[in-house]
Amino acid sequence: MSSRIRVLVVDDEPAIRNSLVEFLKDFQYDVLSVDSAEGALDLITRIPVDVAVVDIRLPKLDGDSLILQAHLVRPRMRFLVHTGSVDYILPDELKAIGVTQDHVFSKPQADLSVFTDAIVKLVSPEA
Repeated sequence: MSSRIRVLVVDDEPAIRNSLVEFLKDFQYDVLSVDSAEGALDLITRIPVDVAVVDIRLPKLDGDSLILQAHLVRPRMRFLVHTGSVDYILPDELKAIGVTQDHVFSKPQADLSVFTDAIVKLVSPEA
């Protein structure tokens, strides 16, 4: 994998965030991480990101709102949802910007390779 692919991990749980960051770094992604939606929005206004892995339950601004606002700032950015909510339903607003059920992953994720597979699909020219 090319290190040119920049991935942002947004999760307020340090253990989950750090585990995913280290895993993605092993695949040569350029990985950034933040613990809040506000931090993510600040970061993406300064640094282009290809794919964001977003927790839905974040303090203050939630992940769904983050994705919608980030899409306005970086329309070409793609998103993966990482949630501990077993009853999470993908909102129509996210579907409208290209997020599908295939982009939603449950916590805890035993096999983190689902993220690398999904990132490859999202950034491939056919995506």
